[in-house]
Formats: sequence, C-alpha cells, structure tokens
Amino acid sequence: MIQIDKSDAAIDSDGGHSHSTPSASGNPNGQDTEEKLRKLVSQYETRIDEVADVITRVRHEINNPLTGVLGQAQLLLREDLNEKTRKRVKTIEELAIRLRDIVGQLRQVQKISRS
Repeated sequence: MIQIDKSDAAIDSDGGHSHSTPSASGNPNGQDTEEKLRKLVSQYETRIDEVADVITRVRHEINNPLTGVLGQAQLLLREDLNEKTRKRVKTIEELAIRLRDIVGQLRQVQKISRS
C-alpha cells in the first residue's frame, strides 16, 4: 500500500503539481511513476470529497430529530415529575447531548477532510 502525504506535493507556477520522483536516480520509469502517483492522489481526493458529502448528510439526518428529542426532554424536566420519570427523562437528555457532541465531532472531521 502506498501512503502519500499531500504536503509533499508542491504547486508549480502554472498551477500543476510537481512531485519528487525516482527519475532523479536515473529510473527511466520515473514519469510513469509520477503519473501513477498523480492519479492515485486524485482518486484519494475524490474519495475524501465523497466521504465529506456523506458526513454532511449524516449530520443533517441526525441533528434535526436530535434537536427535537433534546428540546422535548428539557421541556419535560421543567415539569413536576415523579423521581423515576425525572431520572428517565434526564437519561434521555444526557444521551441526546452526547449524540449532539458526536455530531459536532463529525463537523470537525468534515472540515479536516475538505481542507
């Protein structure tokens, strides 16, 4: 498996990417290797964009109903509830907050994948 660090690629004056290749050591296949690496990087970038799009949809699909669940739990906690019911609603609130935090972490992953 080839691992490529995007920071190793430099952008030349005409906007293309230049990479260091084995051709400097006299390898006649240096240009082929460079082209393969460019294609591989392009494929990975495309895949990262696809993952970022999925993250966006997942965040949206989770966040909307989650906001309703959390809001309703918090409204119930303002009411006069018996101890058993209050404990259950508090658990719902805590779990909804935990999910909200996970959705926030997905936002961070999305930002990183798009940069």
